Amino acid sequence: MSLTIIKPGLLTTVQDLGRCGYQQQGVVASGAMDSYALRTANLLTANPQGSAALEMTMWGPTIQFEQDMLIAICGAPFEPKVNGKTVPLWRPVLVQAGEIMEFGSCSSGARAYLAVAGGVDVPLVLGSRSTYLRAQIGGFEGRALAAGDVIPVGKAANLAVSYMASLWQELDAKPFSAASWFVGERNRPAYRGDPVIRFMRGREYHQFTEGSREEFVSHRFRVSSQSDRMGYRLEGPEMQRESQIEQLSSAVVFGTVQVPPDGSPIILMADRQTVGGYPRIAQVASADLSVLAQVRPGDWMRFEEISLQEAERIYQSVEQSFGRLEQAIGFYLKQGGL
Repeated sequence: MSLTIIKPGLLTTVQDLGRCGYQQQGVVASGAMDSYALRTANLLTANPQGSAALEMTMWGPTIQFEQDMLIAICGAPFEPKVNGKTVPLWRPVLVQAGEIMEFGSCSSGARAYLAVAGGVDVPLVLGSRSTYLRAQIGGFEGRALAAGDVIPVGKAANLAVSYMASLWQELDAKPFSAASWFVGERNRPAYRGDPVIRFMRGREYHQFTEGSREEFVSHRFRVSSQSDRMGYRLEGPEMQRESQIEQLSSAVVFGTVQVPPDGSPIILMADRQTVGGYPRIAQVASADLSVLAQVRPGDWMRFEEISLQEAERIYQSVEQSFGRLEQAIGFYLKQGGL
């Protein structure tokens, strides 16, 4: 089972939920920028939530399916097409062997995930198949995908094979067959332009001037073109500290907001370093990381402060909702409902 890359798109890599457990040795976690979309796409193809998939950015690839495959595409609206027909998102889709799927640019957002039943089966590196581009490890030869790459796919779960048989009944002469049911907007992250990103105060929040703390929540920031999977550099009010206190480097995580000496905040993302020495003004709430992942360079955003307790409550609510979604998807797959 395999996929052949005809055109790679702007930046297409193999990602799963990340290389966890090695940050104390300085190994970057990487993984999907929008983990909610990745997890959902895997559920729709009867994969474990953390299975490897293709992460596409801004402009998607062109892919040939070498065998019949059950797929799902979740995340930003790329409007993929097969034989000129648009493939719907956020639902299981059976694509026939030999068909070619073309992704254009996304109309909003930044990233989408193509999951295939069986998962992308590249070698594990330190327990993960995620690509870390700067160190050239993981994924497909440690790099972004290129034209001519043949991407191996693992064995589909029995549930996926059974559901593919039900979709076959609807194929007729069509190049693909999509389920009639899908993951509705209520069960997706609140993707939107000009998002409000919730945060808790960082460890060095108190070091910033009162004026800077007020501007951090009252002004909008624009994501700079100097942004990537490692971090988003923000353009807006400069954050000033009361005094330039030297500090030791300490651990940072996905969503940590650091402020370098020039005063422009940087939000650390999936390919962040493991430690940092800049003061941390904020920490983005985990529940908003998937929304943040869909912000593209040039987009605007603003921050809203919440308490740690509120962030925990929101996170638990999101995970409980995801658990119900997992049960619902499992039910439909088992019933063979179209």
